[in-house]
Amino acid sequence: MLLDVHDLHVEFHTRDGVAQAVNGVSYGVDEGETLAVLGESGSGKSVTAQAIMGILDVPPGRITGGEVIFRGRDLLTLKEEQRRKVRGAEMAMIFQDALSSLNPVISVGDQLGEMFTVHRGMSKKDARAEAVELMDRVRIPAARERVRQYPHQFSGGMRQRIMIAMALALEPALIIADEPTTALDVTVQAQVMELLAELQREYRMGLILITHDLGVVADVADRIAVMYAGRIVESAPVHDIYKAPAHPYTRGLLDSIPRLDQKGRELYAIRGLPPNLMDIPPGCAFHPRCPMARDVCRTDEPPLYEVTESEAGRGSACHFWRECLHG
Repeated sequence: MLLDVHDLHVEFHTRDGVAQAVNGVSYGVDEGETLAVLGESGSGKSVTAQAIMGILDVPPGRITGGEVIFRGRDLLTLKEEQRRKVRGAEMAMIFQDALSSLNPVISVGDQLGEMFTVHRGMSKKDARAEAVELMDRVRIPAARERVRQYPHQFSGGMRQRIMIAMALALEPALIIADEPTTALDVTVQAQVMELLAELQREYRMGLILITHDLGVVADVADRIAVMYAGRIVESAPVHDIYKAPAHPYTRGLLDSIPRLDQKGRELYAIRGLPPNLMDIPPGCAFHPRCPMARDVCRTDEPPLYEVTESEAGRGSACHFWRECLHG
């Protein structure tokens, strides 16, 4: 296993109380595998990724438990200087908003080249040549001329390609892509996802793709982990999820995807709102919004049951997963 996250807990101390952002998350990704992490805003997807990368804002954030085993080392036990050597060189992150992640007053070539001057000790000339090669690799036209341009001179899709190039610069073993297509139109989304999948196959990287859009991951993910209120509520191979979800929340996410064969019908929406992380409901956190909720759901928190009627390694945190699976 390239990355093994086990029982991770993260909380945020605020003026109003303690927000339990991540509550015992466990998942893993192998070399060459793509894990998609799904869920609504506030479910804990990005906070988990920040904890893995070691870029969590501390304070107010605090990791209160768990392990992040990467290539046999628990990253949570490393000193900051050691973590810094892992970031970029061994694992990298692609952020959601490329425009705010790139420095507006430094050319994209210098920003890409910095990876090589800092981590590899290259000269500026050699680093600039590597930057051009990276821009070519992510299919930015006229890379040799555009390497001197600034982020605002690129379109949203091209800026996202620069972020991908920056993440790839040192050929890391793992990339975490946090909502990499959110601000892009549908056509550019498809191009960016296709590029990510192609580069992952070429480099045999592990990829964690964080998104709220089930439609984005159908063709690229191997496995899916669905998060709600800081927990994994379902984990399964991608085709199992689409064929027969074993958790009501996953089913609700799937039903809310617009479909061509439902023209003229009202689009389905999961009722209610995600819970306040400072006041998570007892029992199953999803029960106030769940059409299948019963008394036990309001009092007993379900473990991640092994779904025995499917492939090994599939789990669902629902007391009535069998009914959901066959519903």
